[in-house]
Amino acid sequence: MKKFLIGLTVMLCVVGISATGFAESSVTRIKDIAKVQGGRSNQLMGYGLVVGLPGTGDSDDTVQMIQSTVSLLRSFGITVNVADLDSDNVAAVIVTATLPPFVREGDTIDDTVSSMGDAESIQGGTLLQTPLRGANGEVYAVAQGPVSTGGFVAGNGGGSGNKAQKNFPTVGTTPNGAIVERTLEDDLGKNGQISLSLSQPDFTTAAGVTDAINAAYGGIARAANPGRIDINIPAYFRANLVGFIASIESLPVMPDNVAKIVVNERTGTIVMGGNVTVDECAITQGGLSIRIKQTEAISQPGPFTLGTPMMTTNTETEVNEGSSNSIVMPASSNINDIIGALNAVGATPRDCISILQAMKAAGAIHAVLEII
Repeated sequence: MKKFLIGLTVMLCVVGISATGFAESSVTRIKDIAKVQGGRSNQLMGYGLVVGLPGTGDSDDTVQMIQSTVSLLRSFGITVNVADLDSDNVAAVIVTATLPPFVREGDTIDDTVSSMGDAESIQGGTLLQTPLRGANGEVYAVAQGPVSTGGFVAGNGGGSGNKAQKNFPTVGTTPNGAIVERTLEDDLGKNGQISLSLSQPDFTTAAGVTDAINAAYGGIARAANPGRIDINIPAYFRANLVGFIASIESLPVMPDNVAKIVVNERTGTIVMGGNVTVDECAITQGGLSIRIKQTEAISQPGPFTLGTPMMTTNTETEVNEGSSNSIVMPASSNINDIIGALNAVGATPRDCISILQAMKAAGAIHAVLEII
């Protein structure tokens, strides 16, 4: 019940905020909705060993740890019999990292260390030198250093319930533990052109970004598709590409988004945009009855004025639950009144989710309904 109340509170807060700016987006910077193509990240991965564990490493049944430890010792000229090796202070791990764009040789990046055997914890261990490779098999960084997990395991377990654990002690990080050994060459600004990639492709937003750039620098931008804008670099900015991109990113623009309702059935959370609209419909959910009705009326001008009669549309929302509870909404035609009516009669987020799904199936809601 507590999760329901939290979810309903979040939902109503979002709807209440959106009601003040219905069908409008806030002005933001181009930097916040687009990025320059050519500056992409790359994923790296490697296999390594974590040593120095207080008896919480892999057991003798972890073949990869045994073989790796033997190979490591042999590389230092130490011959070890596999059958005699009993080292529970070593854990076999997979090391992952992301190589950011525009980094150079010698820069450091963070890496994540994850146990791949049956180790209880890698907290306090040290990651031995581990090459990190890209998808093409080339080594781009080398990781090494102390591992921090932010968690722990205490007690001996044994099925007696005397074991305590916090967070995930089998996954840790090595802050700035990977040194970049090789970088990827970027083609930023080659051929006198750069391209912007929108985080949310949209025809209206792409046109707005193009217009904002052209208004500031002339006709140098062209929207190739809803997700990409091509920009010709002015001649006087060829020697100052960073300054040109910075000036482009700071331009204000008003993005446009598709009307969307996001529903999380696990937590009962509903989040919706302010541009969601509703058609005339009638809803019944158990003992709960809702009816939305639209009527047309003529607005007459005052006497002795130059005004002309105008046709207006009034929307009435009526909610009934059983024979005792009823509520009449003021004239409106958006989703805010439905949520407010459901809240007034005590509907749970689960009821709201079911009603929204049924309204979408009936075509009464003009929005994308996304369930996560």
